[in-house]
Amino acid sequence: MKFTGKNVLVTGSSRGIGAEIAKVLAGYGLKVWINYRSGAEAADKVKAEIKAAGGEAAVIGFDVSDEEAFTSGIKAIVDADGELSYLVNNAGITNDKLAMRMKMDDFTSVIDANLKSCFIGCRESIKTMSKKKFGAVVNVASIVGEMGNPGQTNYAASKGGVIAMSKSFAKEGAPRNIRFNTVTPGFIVTEMTDKLKDEVKAEYAKNIPLARMGDPKEVAEAVAFLLSDSSSYITGETLKVNGGLLV
Repeated sequence: MKFTGKNVLVTGSSRGIGAEIAKVLAGYGLKVWINYRSGAEAADKVKAEIKAAGGEAAVIGFDVSDEEAFTSGIKAIVDADGELSYLVNNAGITNDKLAMRMKMDDFTSVIDANLKSCFIGCRESIKTMSKKKFGAVVNVASIVGEMGNPGQTNYAASKGGVIAMSKSFAKEGAPRNIRFNTVTPGFIVTEMTDKLKDEVKAEYAKNIPLARMGDPKEVAEAVAFLLSDSSSYITGETLKVNGGLLV
């Protein structure tokens, strides 16, 4: 895949799917800015792995739900590189419980971390990318934002909002040659799913047409495609990476 831009910010990329996205994009020749909120050591480890593979990376720490911090983070990247070519809004949290037991803080904390942060990133990136009339953003949502899930009312609302919001940003960004797309991962093998018992994972797999959970790299490659010049005529779309679960 070909990339016209030179750098990318991947939020929440010190571990999990975000770390894999960072590594894959670095492998395609982009300078990757690895963002973390806590866990600087994990971010440094991802950076070291990228450099060992011949890629270029830098670490930048800030809380994506903090408007001033996120805005300052993007400014620091532009000051260092002269531009921000691509953005992957990947950072997010969960705080699961049944809706009738969910306090407002449980709800708003997830909305802030997942939806508010995505809005800040999209808004600030469209400002800076407009200067060169080029850029692409991929927002990582979730299958839960498409189908809902018991105990995840807050998470479903945040990720469903990301999907809808991305379409609006796509319409605003198109005249400026800035594309906004979304990926919605299904059940993906991460540190979280590694903690599940084998029989539980097997039960999940029964409902997936491809009969297995996804690999983080499969999500990362989908993100790379939507950022790349290979998808230059695609904007406002949602790419489902779920093994056919919603077919």
